[in-house]
Amino acid sequence: MALKSEDKRTVSENSYGAEDITVLEGLDPVRKRPGMYIGSTGPTGLHHLVWEVVDNSVDEAMAGHCTRIVVTLLADGGVRVSDDGRGIPTGPMPKHKGRSAAEVVLTVLHAGGKFGEGGGYKVSGGLHGVGVSVVNALSTRLLLEIDRDGDHHLLEFVDGGRPKGKLEVVGAAPKGRTGTTISFWPDPAIFDEIEFRAQTVLERLQVMAFLNKGLEIRFVDERPDGKASQTFQYKDGIIDYVRHLNTSKEALFRKVGAFGRKEATMEVEVALQWNTGFYESIHSFANGISTIDGGMHEEGFKKSLTNVANKYARAKGSLKEKDPNFSGEDIREGLTAIVSVRLEEPQFEGQTKAKLGNVPVRSLVEKATNEKLAEWFEENPREANQIIQKAALASRARVAAQSARDLTRRKSALDGAGLPGKLVDCSSRDPRESEMFIVEGNSAGGSAKDARNPRRQAILPIRGKILNVERARIDKMLKNAEIQALIAAIGAGLADDFDVTKIRYHKIIILADADVDGSHIRTLLLTFFFRQMKPLVEGGFVYVAQPPLYSTLVGKEKVYLKDDGARNAFLVEHPNHKADFQRLKGLGEMDFSELRDTTMDPGRRSLLQIEVEQAALADEVCSVLMGEDVELRRQFIQTNAKDVRFLDF
Repeated sequence: MALKSEDKRTVSENSYGAEDITVLEGLDPVRKRPGMYIGSTGPTGLHHLVWEVVDNSVDEAMAGHCTRIVVTLLADGGVRVSDDGRGIPTGPMPKHKGRSAAEVVLTVLHAGGKFGEGGGYKVSGGLHGVGVSVVNALSTRLLLEIDRDGDHHLLEFVDGGRPKGKLEVVGAAPKGRTGTTISFWPDPAIFDEIEFRAQTVLERLQVMAFLNKGLEIRFVDERPDGKASQTFQYKDGIIDYVRHLNTSKEALFRKVGAFGRKEATMEVEVALQWNTGFYESIHSFANGISTIDGGMHEEGFKKSLTNVANKYARAKGSLKEKDPNFSGEDIREGLTAIVSVRLEEPQFEGQTKAKLGNVPVRSLVEKATNEKLAEWFEENPREANQIIQKAALASRARVAAQSARDLTRRKSALDGAGLPGKLVDCSSRDPRESEMFIVEGNSAGGSAKDARNPRRQAILPIRGKILNVERARIDKMLKNAEIQALIAAIGAGLADDFDVTKIRYHKIIILADADVDGSHIRTLLLTFFFRQMKPLVEGGFVYVAQPPLYSTLVGKEKVYLKDDGARNAFLVEHPNHKADFQRLKGLGEMDFSELRDTTMDPGRRSLLQIEVEQAALADEVCSVLMGEDVELRRQFIQTNAKDVRFLDF
């Protein structure tokens, strides 16, 4: 029986044969699925290109062949990374049709000097050999310059990694120089934006300098209004790093403990110091790569630290026979530590290398910490005693906090929903459409109540500045009335007990005043959420509403201006403007119509729709939250800036 035309089409559409299999060759897989190689095509992925190139230069330094790296943000939007290492090999590779090794490294995935047992790299951050080739694939243009064997070689790539000719010698290497220079321009068709952020690059480069004792890393910004050039070089390496991280904090004692251990194929360095704060700050690295999610090296350090401190406390009588051991959290309260390992075959989870999986390295770190830290405690009894006393206070606070949590749970069970009295709830019980505005003071609460949509928008007034949770243990925090109200209103618990699936609102919106006090309140609230309800931030449920500071009339229409900068820009655009500017000092001074106009009316362009750089918000939070702890700040920006979003109705 003959098939009708429509039946033939159905068979064709449903077929799945060999002709349907597509093989992506060369660098095509990278351009097709960039997120697999750099994590995302947002700001994090864009900057990952810089890290891939810089990491190759740092590998040369770890191999003992590089002393200086220069990273330049070019005026035309590109990036140039130059080092004084050995230079990428330039000779031909017979297995690749005689193409130069440099061309192969830049155009073939999984090609590099980090796999074999020759004179390439015993220790490196590279694992898959896809780093610099990925940068090439995701750039409109890449310029490779190599100084090697007295010659200056040049090769240009265009259109996502296509070589424009062959590697050529274009002159003599200047003054006998050796090294590699890579300049690249990201592809705007791939990335959401292609503007590099100087502060992000600076912080990463500084960390690299800390981790590689004596290595000089220079940053240059040639863009208009670019940051001033800076050079990083640290003779004491990670000891300087710990001092730097604790600069804005009150150190428990002046000394920085440091120890290390080497074996045939791996080594570990540890530096640590306690401060009077209540949060631990442990940063782990493998071959210079920040392992944000930790791994075996970090596990080994934590386990041994707990064992050593408890043994010392019992030996000195700080813990009696019937006393329970301190928990790891008790001992790590206020700890700032760097754990840096180097090993020949690092096993990272994924190309972005967030977690180290090598089991043997855990044993190495445990041995080093058990032996060397115990010695440091004995040699520094005053500092060791201060650590144990701080752990004892943390232990008592932990027990008190647990009792407070239990009491809170019992109250909630007895009181039904247990909602705070100040909360003006919405009628909807669907968290997906429900929003809670946290406003400053009862007067602002009244205005917000009148301006809201009562079906889906709840209002929670708080009184002034909440407790700074960075400077208070959890037992004290749980006694604070404003924090109790926040916990009860959100309804998902706290800290380790927090269950993001139980939140009562999918938008938690901070609506503070436009002045300095409002900014401080916003920062304190974000700090609380980040420390005690982190899944709320990571899940993208936290928003910041930006109220205006000024209003003025243009004809009969009222125009709202975010801040002094916006007012100045307005005056430039309207030089003949005669109307006065009304300063809206606080939300409580705005009537409900003004509040609705600027925050809740979907029919108008509200100030909440003005784009604000999210990383800047993260910086603001971290300036209070983490001070000079640049690595923790970098990690926060990298993982959370996209999740703390500005409200857009």
